[in-house]
Amino acid sequence: MTHFTPDSFRNCHLGLLLGRAALLKDRIIDTHMEPHGVTAAQFKVLIIIAQFDVDTPAELCRNLSLDSGSMTRMLDRLEQKGLLARKRSEQDRRQVQLVLTEDGQRLADMLPHIGAQSMNELARALKPGELHTLEKILTKILVAAGDAIVIQRVGNQ
Repeated sequence: MTHFTPDSFRNCHLGLLLGRAALLKDRIIDTHMEPHGVTAAQFKVLIIIAQFDVDTPAELCRNLSLDSGSMTRMLDRLEQKGLLARKRSEQDRRQVQLVLTEDGQRLADMLPHIGAQSMNELARALKPGELHTLEKILTKILVAAGDAIVIQRVGNQ
């Protein structure tokens, strides 16, 4: 369905609003993760590993839309912090698998609580029905675009 024309696009703020909301979300998560020495970007990596059983750098790149160089640097930082380790796959020695360390698992166990606090702060201006509607709309957009994480999450409900 076509919603915009070049003329009406001048008054379209959808992209701006989505981008600004994502930046706000990351700033809030950064604030909540600061005591743990982890950034919002690192939070995303840890939560995807912990909650979605993603265990390879390539899968993380696909799920987070990051290039392999950026992901390597991110994983290096998490490894230096002692939160994850890389190991060779038993099935295919060419492939690297990511494993949370004991400290990484302890932090991963806290992430749902930290995430809930962060999302409550982000959504505090919304009424419950408004939040539900927003989630349904964003889910519909992302499922239609083939977003693997959202599709997996919707399929598990």
